[in-house]
Amino acid sequence: MTSDPVATAASNNPLLSTLVTAVKKAGLVDTLNNAKALTVFAPTNDAFAKIPAADLNKLLADKAALTKVLTGHVVAGKLDPMAVVGDHKSLAGSMVKVTGAAPDLKVDGTASVVCGNVQTANATVYIVDTVLPGSMG
Repeated sequence: MTSDPVATAASNNPLLSTLVTAVKKAGLVDTLNNAKALTVFAPTNDAFAKIPAADLNKLLADKAALTKVLTGHVVAGKLDPMAVVGDHKSLAGSMVKVTGAAPDLKVDGTASVVCGNVQTANATVYIVDTVLPGSMG
């Protein structure tokens, strides 16, 4: 994943296929791939599966809402495990709070980091087990 920009790298990870579909539907592939430095809290397929199917389908059909949810999982800068702990403003304008210490990091009190500090060409990725509640509006 290290040589590809973040959206491309995610597309090569089978655990993130729902996220990749959502990013494509929102038209965010180029935005994410062309950004200079990001930290992405990437929900797994299982994280999206926790959302009732009707709600998820509605979200995937609403580009504005989907964009808000997805950009609510992205903050500026490539944050390593020491720097990621704390409060960060997401690209959607919501706050993302990371607590704990690597490898036991929690995001917004509900999402656990299942794999952290994954480097891509332009981002640091923290794969999480829950879609962040603060991003859902």
